[in-house]
Amino acid sequence: METSAVEVNKKIIKEGQAEILIASEKVFYNPVQEFNRDLSIAVLSVFIEDYKSEQIARNLKKDKRICKNSFQDASGNNSEVPVVILEALSATGLRSIRYAKEVPNITKIVANDISKQAVETIQANIVHNNVEALIETSHDDACMIMYKHKLPLKRFAAIDLDPYGCPSIFLDSAVQSIQDGGLLLVTATDMAVLAGNSPETCYSKYGAISLKTKCCHEMALRILLQCIESHANRYSRYIVPLLSISADFYIRVFVKIYSGAIHCKKTTSKLSMVYHCVGCDNITLQSMGGFKPNPSEKNPQQTKSYLPSGPPVNEFCQHCNQRHHLGGPIWSAPIHDEIFVSRILTHVQNNPQLFNTSKRIHGVLSMVREELETPLYFTLDKLFGRVHLETMPMLIMRSAILNAGYKVSYSHASKLSVKTSAPSHLIWDVVRTWAKTHPPKAAKLEADPVARFILQQDIRNHIDLSERPDANPISRRDGQLRFQLNPSPHWGPGSRAVVNVGDEKISKALRNQNKNIKRKLAEKREHSPTDEETRKKTNTDNETTVV
Repeated sequence: METSAVEVNKKIIKEGQAEILIASEKVFYNPVQEFNRDLSIAVLSVFIEDYKSEQIARNLKKDKRICKNSFQDASGNNSEVPVVILEALSATGLRSIRYAKEVPNITKIVANDISKQAVETIQANIVHNNVEALIETSHDDACMIMYKHKLPLKRFAAIDLDPYGCPSIFLDSAVQSIQDGGLLLVTATDMAVLAGNSPETCYSKYGAISLKTKCCHEMALRILLQCIESHANRYSRYIVPLLSISADFYIRVFVKIYSGAIHCKKTTSKLSMVYHCVGCDNITLQSMGGFKPNPSEKNPQQTKSYLPSGPPVNEFCQHCNQRHHLGGPIWSAPIHDEIFVSRILTHVQNNPQLFNTSKRIHGVLSMVREELETPLYFTLDKLFGRVHLETMPMLIMRSAILNAGYKVSYSHASKLSVKTSAPSHLIWDVVRTWAKTHPPKAAKLEADPVARFILQQDIRNHIDLSERPDANPISRRDGQLRFQLNPSPHWGPGSRAVVNVGDEKISKALRNQNKNIKRKLAEKREHSPTDEETRKKTNTDNETTVV
């Protein structure tokens, strides 16, 4: 490909099979998100196969004569099923270009951005990568372009939302403008809000109160899922999570959207309020609804909904005698589809050359596949640090839980996580058993009444600390890349592009830089005397001295 004189002055970035040109720092590009983009390509490649099959089956069910129409010919070919993808916040167009070049069976991609300068960059990159036949640019507000496509015949097969910060303002339009059985890909980078630093802000943005706990990253995923479900339910739609990932400084969820008012009634059984003990960090869930058999119906499988009684905890925690904070609601149903995750893993293993981050994808998805469906988790450092004990080795903790007859797994969201079906009192019995051979320092225990209360309780379960081979999961045994270290300094979401906040020349981040120092200098100048006042004062002093 020949390089023009204009392209020489531009910064060239290569990722996957795409090559983009950037002429301005105002256009947002973050190399940290390559894992996000690689994973999205793998998910879309597997999803499109399912989507086409579902669309054909749905249309055949509506009208058996559909075989004669464009969706399927006599040979059973389904290549004519339209697959239109929207990247609502495209910036450089890198993600759309990679989708066009690396994801098979796509009919069209709409790359949208609110900035005219960004759209010009996208258009130049489309031409540079020779994908004009697949990608169409759009200069519009992200919400408006989705609202324009909310009619069934205009909806998208997949919508990718990767904003800087909170995605909630885009969800109402997104859930309306996606096909039945379509895929919604959502990223959130405002982890401080989702992880409990500002629970009131989290409620205003996501409709749930976040809690500052050690399992905050998985709770962030579950808060985002319930937020998407809440928006979908308003239009008689509901979500089916396929994969939910917490990585680096962001979370990423992949959910299918379906229509069905009867399924929306089951949403309360998928949500729970969260009771968080402020003393020992113990988590207790209270389901917001449930279903039970309905004896009045002839069909024995017919069920009816009910409201559960509560609260599930006493005024004071049974483990440490402290009070609780109330958070939620969160999504308490499964957050992954194990079969779908296995298919993604197989696709990545069969095509490692397509993904620069294939080792990390393999490691993370292997952990996801091993995860229990039990919501949230304990962390080893918090459990033993709370009672001032030497931390137990992870394999011994996992062995103790398995020896007691319960399941245990890691969570991909935390290296020291203990996700288990065992009740919390058994976990604390393991801690108390460990304390007998590894006692805490008397001075620390004397100064901490909460730790003393926990350790003084009786051990109600027989705890066997002997290590067993199956306590070491396959992903750990094989040495897979499960938790990647930060590869460079200042690892994070990067600075917001100016074009993302309007056409102003100076971004908010730059305006606020050193704002406290600037304020103090302004106050000092305001209260300090002027040059004229200083001169008059000096003359007066001199005259007084002469006299």
